[in-house]
Amino acid sequence: MRCPACGTQVTPFKNPVPTVDIIIETEGGIVLIERKNPPFGWALPGGFVDYGESFEDAARREAAEETGLSVTLTLQFHTYSAPDRDARQHTASTVYVATASGHPVAADDAQRAEVFHEGNLPPLVFDHERILRDYFAFKQNGHRPFL
Repeated sequence: MRCPACGTQVTPFKNPVPTVDIIIETEGGIVLIERKNPPFGWALPGGFVDYGESFEDAARREAAEETGLSVTLTLQFHTYSAPDRDARQHTASTVYVATASGHPVAADDAQRAEVFHEGNLPPLVFDHERILRDYFAFKQNGHRPFL
């Protein structure tokens, strides 16, 4: 790899890739999507932050793209950054809590979008089971159970 300005050879660094995930609260529960692409399974709506995009804008965009819902972000919940949280590459996901009204409609990378509650969650991909366990503990206890 060479510097585009001066042509000096530079060593590329591997850094975590920023992502967002959104816990969308609606009447009846939270919205999950069934992924169209590997890894297949149920997940929180979310995805990669685009260059030049704020994390908040990425969260709103990903929520709209995957669920058809316009969300209002209410809380930056936590950042999950374990190197093995995504088998494809090292990602660091900032998780937001948001509210929305209406019924989710799957689009973009989602083949289904449905509302679930704590008692009927499907098996989840990535570390989303841990994220939701932390979220439900937070909702019940009023504090974040990590760090």
